[in-house]
Amino acid sequence: MASDTDMDDVSDTCSMVSGSSSRFGASVASSATSYDWEMRSASPAPSVYSVTSSLRAASYKHEYGRGINNHSEVYRLPADDEEFERLDRQHIMFMEVMGKYPPPLPQILADDTPGEPKTCVDLGCGSGSWILDVARDFPHCSAVAVDLVPMQTLNMPPNLRSEVDDINLGLQHFYGDFNVVHARLISSGIQDFHGLVDQMSQALRPGGLIDLTEFDFRIYGPDKRPILRNERSWLARWMNLCHTAVQRSGGEPDAANHLHRWISDHPAFEDIVYREIWFQTSPWRNGHDNETQRQNRIANTFRDDVLAFLKSARPLLLGSGLSEELVDEAEENARQELMDAQIPTYVRVESVYALKKRE
Repeated sequence: MASDTDMDDVSDTCSMVSGSSSRFGASVASSATSYDWEMRSASPAPSVYSVTSSLRAASYKHEYGRGINNHSEVYRLPADDEEFERLDRQHIMFMEVMGKYPPPLPQILADDTPGEPKTCVDLGCGSGSWILDVARDFPHCSAVAVDLVPMQTLNMPPNLRSEVDDINLGLQHFYGDFNVVHARLISSGIQDFHGLVDQMSQALRPGGLIDLTEFDFRIYGPDKRPILRNERSWLARWMNLCHTAVQRSGGEPDAANHLHRWISDHPAFEDIVYREIWFQTSPWRNGHDNETQRQNRIANTFRDDVLAFLKSARPLLLGSGLSEELVDEAEENARQELMDAQIPTYVRVESVYALKKRE
């Protein structure tokens, strides 16, 4: 576990990246779907579609008042405008705390190899805020945004491509295509994250960058231990319900705790960097010094994210068989606990990036 000093030191650079497969070309902003391919993992390059209203409509269903993806029963969080707005705000917070990109990324995506465009993929791109930044910051690169629903941005950069795909079905059609593979907060929708790490390694070119960030659907106390007994915190009780619901739906809520080991044990990776970031769930620190005020300011933003997440998780919780009465009680009490900002709790975010060994 990190010390309080380590927890406070959250301002150095961390991770973010994106780019697109060279076979798609660097000048056609478009959307594709590979969900319905037969033998999809062995298939050639996907067919290309415009992001039409019919394609968007086919990607969604509505449950418990929210728009849910129509392609996976594992990922049960919303994919609607309200959720994308939450993810956009979360992206800005992550940039402030973790840095925009890991240090190796600008060099890896530099335009320094004649005849070989640099490429990047964002797996489970969500609102697309991260991959949009990469496409704009590295216009010579080819960027691919992969998710269960199409990108909602109508004016995508010309070097960005959106694909509708369930990455649980495999990444074989991407092997050897990318200089950067990025994924952030996707574990709730991944059935075999350890296996996915191996597939990511094969999608990378030699010398490429893997960049992963996850959290473990737990609330931690001031001792940096997960609160597993519900009486200590309503927020912890609510998050423990989410943890169980993710497991029931087939996701891996504890993947964050294994990322460092999975990457370290994999023979393809070297120069591995691990970071543990402790986010206050609310601005509960006392004091008026600059660092305390900074931590509370970040915590205030993070609290807003968690408050929005309380609503986002309703389809996940209700779809797992919990009663609406139980979910309402846990949600309202967790909301009140966050607003009172009296209980010192944290969310633990874990980030790993590494380079693929050159052959």
